[in-house]
Amino acid sequence: MDIVIAAAQYPITQHKSFKDWKLHIERWVADAAGQNAQLLLFPEYGAMELVSIFSEEIRQDIRQQVKELDSINADFCEVFSDLAKKYNTVIIAPSIPVIESGKNVNRAYVFSGKGLAGYQDKFFMTRFENEEWGIQSGEKNLTLFEASWGNFGIQICYDVEFSLGSQILGSAGASLILAPSCTETIRGATRVHIGARARALENQVYAVVSQTVGHALWSPAVDINYGFAAFYCTPDKDMPEEGIISTMTPQTEGWLIEPVDFSKIEAVRNDGQVFNYNDHQQLKNGFLQEEVRIIRKFV
Repeated sequence: MDIVIAAAQYPITQHKSFKDWKLHIERWVADAAGQNAQLLLFPEYGAMELVSIFSEEIRQDIRQQVKELDSINADFCEVFSDLAKKYNTVIIAPSIPVIESGKNVNRAYVFSGKGLAGYQDKFFMTRFENEEWGIQSGEKNLTLFEASWGNFGIQICYDVEFSLGSQILGSAGASLILAPSCTETIRGATRVHIGARARALENQVYAVVSQTVGHALWSPAVDINYGFAAFYCTPDKDMPEEGIISTMTPQTEGWLIEPVDFSKIEAVRNDGQVFNYNDHQQLKNGFLQEEVRIIRKFV
């Protein structure tokens, strides 16, 4: 079954108030929905632009920002829940720091026409997140989102550079891996895109990347951003030979929109030139001291 997916190249912009931000984010959603997109992917830490509505003192204190953002989390979720219902879309909201059981985690919420469907917390922290920002690894739960058109999972930025999550999600039934990302440099963006392409190959899935772009020099956390959106697949029968469906010009803002056909994933898994997905099932992947659980949510 086909579905139209929109991946954002999203700039971190300043806003005068929460109301102004709400109008801004609706314009983005309306634009994608107006192009028939059924699933919208925003990037990692796109929600950090909300820090612009706080005082200058908070803007310059990256650890205090987490507490302030957590205080408006319910309002943030309400906005995306309402937009998903209004435009009848599935929205992976820009990830936002959340305080959960005393831990600061990086969380991507998912909303559908039914409201909040679930979320995915990031497993692997970059050095900046861990050493400077105080963001910690989330509980080792992977959410498999199940829809009428197919199943998908989320691997936030650095997570997609490891095979662990995508393999478990693929084995559980995912045909699509979404990789919301926020990187500063060409090197950082490249690592994410290489990871997404590898995950598409290993698991014979679609992998879609959304990244932040441009500068937000008022923010010490997400001041410099380099990235581009992309759609990848396994290079196999009836798929692009290089495994690249499409990419967008780096550092421009907007949506990259593509239809994807999940029947092609089923076809290559059953009768591809190679059997990466099936052969991957012979491998055991996991943390040494923690068990990863699959949680199923319907969207």
